[in-house]
Amino acid sequence: MVKFTVEDQDGNRQEVEAPMDMGLSLMEVLKASDYPILATCGGMALCATCHVEILDGPDELGEATDVELDQLENLPEYYPTSRLSCQIRISDQLDGAVIKLRGEDVV
Repeated sequence: MVKFTVEDQDGNRQEVEAPMDMGLSLMEVLKASDYPILATCGGMALCATCHVEILDGPDELGEATDVELDQLENLPEYYPTSRLSCQIRISDQLDGAVIKLRGEDVV
């Protein structure tokens, strides 16, 4: 299991625990944890409605792909540590990270 912290749009933080052995993405875990994320494309990096900002832990998570960056650059608010949660796999690199829900496209 991996543990990370999620900060919602109101600034509330909650620790989330997720299994590493199921091949899940961060988006899937956030949706299953009832966070208000649309994720309308279902994890294909086509809509950017699963936009998050990595507040702590970005170096360990790797670089965003070109496809991911193309989507992020079209958002009204884009940060240097912005990522699409559908493109981040649950792994030990996520352990201890702090993730902020972003975007105006949340439900």
